Amino acid sequence: MSELNSIPIITGPTASGKSASALELCKIIGGELVSCDSMQIYRGLDIGTAKATKEEQEQVPHHLIDIVEPGENFSVRIFLEKCFEVIEDISSRGKTPVLCGGTGQYISALRDGINYADDPAADKFTELLMREYEENGIIDIYKRLVEVDREAASKIHPNNTRRVIRALAVYLATGKTFTQRNLESKKEGPRYPFTTFMIDYEDRRDILYDRINKRVDVMIEMGLLKEAQYLYSLPIDRKSTCCQAIGYKEFLPYINNEPGGSIERASYEIKLNTRHYAKKQLTWFRYMKNINLINRDISPIEQAGTILDMLKTDKKSSM
Repeated sequence: MSELNSIPIITGPTASGKSASALELCKIIGGELVSCDSMQIYRGLDIGTAKATKEEQEQVPHHLIDIVEPGENFSVRIFLEKCFEVIEDISSRGKTPVLCGGTGQYISALRDGINYADDPAADKFTELLMREYEENGIIDIYKRLVEVDREAASKIHPNNTRRVIRALAVYLATGKTFTQRNLESKKEGPRYPFTTFMIDYEDRRDILYDRINKRVDVMIEMGLLKEAQYLYSLPIDRKSTCCQAIGYKEFLPYINNEPGGSIERASYEIKLNTRHYAKKQLTWFRYMKNINLINRDISPIEQAGTILDMLKTDKKSSM
């Protein structure tokens, strides 16, 4: 990993400017950017996922973007497998991987060293519960999760069907609660030493929300509606992750010619839902230990310089 003792992870809420800082850091150290974003994996979804432009990708190699088609299954386990492969490849060439993204589960899995080993028994129960969900909804499944694993149920919103189903599937397959299984999966610790940085907006959410609103306006000007129309023209399950993503689902009433559907309404809802998502991200990151906060009021180049200085002087990692 060149002269650095740990791999930097630059994270933060959406629209915080983390990608710009990561790009500048890569330029300074000759690094390569590894995306930790659960939406940038999809090909053809560029505007709504705030994917790096062609020019930016030409300046710095980017990894783990455009790796699956919309509608394909993707999980934290698959992300980890691919991320470790990329880290090994970059490091073997004497370069430094710079990880960047706001998907909390991806960041936590890397930092905590969570082992998402294949579990055929849990996978089988997941399939059975998915069929039950498609026929009868999530309410009864969630009630069963509350009965057997109240702690997990308290942390998972009932509308997060995939996590509800997986938590119950793990219990049915192993007899162990989701929390207990997660603790056991962390025994080996992280595979690499990581140091985590976050652009700090905790005390000025109004500034972050203003950035979000302005970015949505730019996305719509760039053609976000056409991208949404493309997505919903594909022969894929409308319950798939990409079809439920913020920035796309809000256009459905307009695309389907439903009463009240309009671009203005979609814009309003995208901004509102993105602000809510950013709030959830901040809550997630707040409970992470060993995160280095980076001044939001300096330029991306200055932020990158600060991160590099901290990587060189602070020998402690997020392990």
